[in-house]
Amino acid sequence: MSSSDVYQDSIKELDAALCQMKSNPYFPQGLANLSCDTLSRARSFVLAHLFQTLPLRDSHLKAFLTAVIEMELERVSESEHDCLSVYLNKLKPRNLQLDLVLERRGFVKDSMVLSEEISQTVKFGKFCDNDLTKLTLQEVFKRQSAVSCISTVETGLDVLSNAIRCSSGTESDSSMLEEQLKLDGAPSSVGEIEKPVDFFTWNHWKSKMVSYFLDKRTIRLVSGASMIFSAPKMQWLQVFERLNTSADCKNDGSSEIVELLLLGRIASQWNCLIEYATSVSYFSATISNLYYEVCSLLTGRAQGFHSSERAADSKESDILEYLARLQGYQLSLLWKQSPVLAAVAIPSWSPLLRLYLGEIETQFKGDSSAQRCCSCIQDRKQHKDCELAERIWCLYIFHIFASHVMYGANSS
Repeated sequence: MSSSDVYQDSIKELDAALCQMKSNPYFPQGLANLSCDTLSRARSFVLAHLFQTLPLRDSHLKAFLTAVIEMELERVSESEHDCLSVYLNKLKPRNLQLDLVLERRGFVKDSMVLSEEISQTVKFGKFCDNDLTKLTLQEVFKRQSAVSCISTVETGLDVLSNAIRCSSGTESDSSMLEEQLKLDGAPSSVGEIEKPVDFFTWNHWKSKMVSYFLDKRTIRLVSGASMIFSAPKMQWLQVFERLNTSADCKNDGSSEIVELLLLGRIASQWNCLIEYATSVSYFSATISNLYYEVCSLLTGRAQGFHSSERAADSKESDILEYLARLQGYQLSLLWKQSPVLAAVAIPSWSPLLRLYLGEIETQFKGDSSAQRCCSCIQDRKQHKDCELAERIWCLYIFHIFASHVMYGANSS
């Protein structure tokens, strides 16, 4: 239509109708750029969607390429008698140029640079949506580059995660540090004096913390949460309402929704959180001391990663408000989350933190609780390396200790 003067009035009418549709507040923001121009490239969009979103198995790739070749041959046959020869001759210049690029570089090595070179190589003149072969070549190399990059990143994450898990310390390391603490006058015997968190337990908690941040599942959730919350509030609320409705039929669905909300709130700080988590070093402290420091969060004296400026962020406040409404101010779903996620994602100014700390206080004192996570009180043991101690430690690391680090950095 756009190539013919006969349909220009119809195109203008279509553009006007599209503008009216886009003015509706419920119109998906992902389609905000919809126009006659984008519709004219619909074939390439569909092709890219089929190629980039579906699992590229052998059968799928074969069917995809067969369909492209058949459509191309059908189009060529409209103007050429020997359509097969014409189509093959059309491919030869591209094959020659691709071979030159592949000779200069290995197909797998430096794949991102390679795909960029090939993209430049296969572009001939003005973009044409009818040239399905050209579009297919571009999508093939985009997919190859993306898969190669993802594979490299995942391999790196696996190596890093395994290294972190293996570096959580040994018993001999812990014993050596305890001997040093004895020389420094620190209490090391279990009796009337509470023993500090040992190096082995500290390193184990730190490894779990960093491993959660680097876990492939967590990173996928962070990516999804970032995409969801990039939309206006009205739209991401609709997404979570649908997720919540479907989650009612599943046991862990609601827990995953809470995790997605918490990750969405801190997604913009992800790199900073990983850098901070890996930089935390051991220092001698008892769980009781950490607990009383954490209780000071209720007075608002420490804010850590959640400064007063961030409290004014409307999107983050909206996420916490929806999270509180989703839970009905019940802690069962929040208590199922990783200790580090609950600690870092809930700011000190949120009512959720008061509820969370209240539950920790209940369990720390040994009072009756539906969320009991350890049996230390019943066993007449100190909270030393249990889940409750880990949750207290995580709160201290991200709220109290982080505020000390930031204050010291600002003072210097």
